[in-house]
Amino acid sequence: MLEIAGIGAAEERVYRHLVEVRGAGVDEIVQRLHIREREAASLLSSLHDKGLVGRLPTDGGIRYVPVPPDVALQPLLSRGQEALEWARRGVEQLAEEYRAGGRRHDAGQLVEVITGAGAIRQQLRQLAYGARSDLRWFCKADPVALRAQDNDEEFELLAQGIRYEAIYERACLEQPGMVDNVAQGIRAGEVARATSALPVRMVIVDGSVAVCPLMPGSTTGVRGEPTAAIIRSSTLLDALVALFDIHWAAGTPLHVTEAGELADFPDGMGPGGSLADDERYLLSLVVAGVTDKAIATQLRVSHRTVQRRITALMQRAGATTRTQLVWQAARHDWLS
Repeated sequence: MLEIAGIGAAEERVYRHLVEVRGAGVDEIVQRLHIREREAASLLSSLHDKGLVGRLPTDGGIRYVPVPPDVALQPLLSRGQEALEWARRGVEQLAEEYRAGGRRHDAGQLVEVITGAGAIRQQLRQLAYGARSDLRWFCKADPVALRAQDNDEEFELLAQGIRYEAIYERACLEQPGMVDNVAQGIRAGEVARATSALPVRMVIVDGSVAVCPLMPGSTTGVRGEPTAAIIRSSTLLDALVALFDIHWAAGTPLHVTEAGELADFPDGMGPGGSLADDERYLLSLVVAGVTDKAIATQLRVSHRTVQRRITALMQRAGATTRTQLVWQAARHDWLS
């Protein structure tokens, strides 16, 4: 039971006995556990070195008393966990070196093909739980192996600080239950955008590996088992990352309204929307490239007020930079 903390079976047996009787000498251990004196002394010495027992001098010799388990074992367990984590990272590094070596000698290993919905689903989850920074998704309608509703690990990974970026094509959002599902993800921290159509289904993990489900092959007109391609570090992967970036830049940010509904453009700022006159004028100055100081002079307000109002417009537009705000304004004709 305590082997993970570095305690052998024989040591655990002696320690458990000491916990039960609250202390004993070598002779008592020998008699109660039926082991040799030399073995008992060696085990007690080892437990003492590991901080599990203390020594108390008595008239009859040395008495060994147990250190409370929570005090004694917690540091050992912590060191054990650190060792396991170190070993896990070492295995990952060796595995990657192995794969990289194989790819250098065999270009065929750049792309691995897996077959079957279960195998694809397992591979997707394995890659997701192995992510260290981010996952980026192309979400098309009619998923091959993993429905968005079944992506339970997303919320767990979002809570751990993994960033989720997802682009949904319109047909996907129109499927039953998808709007509520996407809204739930956004509330949990997912960053989502929408677009009219996507070229492929895809997920990119940490920019180092991509999975692209493929259409089931069929020569008889009967749908077969789905297949997916796993693409590792290569110019092909670089192209897929660039493809995602292009569609991300062109996508419309999705957000959840105060009423809990999913919206693909900010309230009051849709195409031909109803910006207030002062907001429209402020936005026109920003689009024209007028400096904040000049805008403040034009509106007869403080520099800080101008910055606050521009920030508010950016938040409503789902933009993180002024460039994105200008792009959204032009895309949706907010100034027309």
